Amino acid sequence: MATFELYRRSTIGMCLTETLDEMVQNGTLSPELAIQVLVQFDKSMAEALETQVKSKVSIKGHLHTYRFCDNVWTFMLQDALIKTDDCQENVGRVKIVACDSKLLTQ
Repeated sequence: MATFELYRRSTIGMCLTETLDEMVQNGTLSPELAIQVLVQFDKSMAEALETQVKSKVSIKGHLHTYRFCDNVWTFMLQDALIKTDDCQENVGRVKIVACDSKLLTQ
């Protein structure tokens, strides 16, 4: 099963990558095992978001830029309003990256 590496750029993904890099530099972990951990992280994040998250979000804002490259949409919004069932938040800038999940099963 293929996975996207999108979640590596999240806060938790970057912390994991930094920790793995540090462990490889210290010699406590092999580079091959570090790569296996990152691949498993990608799979686990995709599965958790698909099976465990039931919340819906509404986002409205001014579309600043958008791109479609390699089956990945990227939207940059300004002055966005993000609404969930129980709260809403005004945010200055939002970056949305969307991929076709059907590509993961190929």
